[in-house]
Amino acid sequence: MSRQTVLLLFGGQSSEHDVSIMSARNVYAALDSDKYEVKLTYIDKRGKWWLLDSWKENLSEHGGVQLVAALGMGCFMTLPGNTIIPIDVALPIMHGPNGHEDGALQGLFALMNIPVVGSGIGASAVSWDKRYTKQVLEVNGISVAPYRVHQYGDETPVYSDISAQLESDILFVKPTTSGSSVGVSKVRSEAEFLPAIEEALKYSDVILIEKAITGRELEVAVLGNPPSHQESGVGEIIAGEEFYNYQDKYSSNSTAQVVPHADIPSELSDEIRRIAHRAYEIIGCRGLARIDFLVSDNDEVIINEFNTLPGFTSISQYPKLWGEQDIKYPELIDRIIALALE
Repeated sequence: MSRQTVLLLFGGQSSEHDVSIMSARNVYAALDSDKYEVKLTYIDKRGKWWLLDSWKENLSEHGGVQLVAALGMGCFMTLPGNTIIPIDVALPIMHGPNGHEDGALQGLFALMNIPVVGSGIGASAVSWDKRYTKQVLEVNGISVAPYRVHQYGDETPVYSDISAQLESDILFVKPTTSGSSVGVSKVRSEAEFLPAIEEALKYSDVILIEKAITGRELEVAVLGNPPSHQESGVGEIIAGEEFYNYQDKYSSNSTAQVVPHADIPSELSDEIRRIAHRAYEIIGCRGLARIDFLVSDNDEVIINEFNTLPGFTSISQYPKLWGEQDIKYPELIDRIIALALE
């Protein structure tokens, strides 16, 4: 049986460059060399694409040749050499802008006639921008945390006014386009409010100011192409810090707990999975996604955000949730590749 040629992309120009590398290392190790010929492609922080002959721990000394897109031809070419590299399917293990999550790569691969793992341009762009995600979900009757939008150049909002509007003294300030909790701050006072806005604006010209929801942070993994997508069980994140921030997610010293089977009533689990199933279809996702929920102390179910390319590190919730359903890591990678080719 001939092997499929998989372009495994990682790195990129976003603040989640290092997270991408961590995830890609695991995915590469799980890819069956009898099934796939893997073309390792590292995207550096300047946005250049490099074809590697093997995995490099020190990527600053990768020694690869540069890849350039051959539009409409289903292949890349190398510089130097002009060697043609045909690709059967692209597997971007990337996060953030100019990567998989904002739709940029999907647009490129569409122009190249190369199937790509995960959601298409529209669903990726909507999911990546938290403002648009909220708006689409609200229109369809799905609950989100109450929020206000602030844009760079607008008059600076007043903490007391926003707190009164959102009926909470505790707020989250976050960029609309950023992942892994980069640029997110928890605010309890005027003194914390303005620095939080300045921090969020480093990553996005539009930011969200949200009411903090007191309750539990639950997650569902979704796999498949609608209408045949399916949901995992419900997992839980128990933060080790003030909230589940970047350090809490990825630091070796993190005390956060990633629980793949949340201790919740079956009725609540069924409701969360039902909402996840519907929301995945509404947004237009394909292949895979992780949907993050907040469940308030009075059991109101709120969607916090979508992740159309969730983490695949050794501690990531998405593969853990499917592991609970007896879908092991290598099989999960096989499935998302098959769904792209489908």
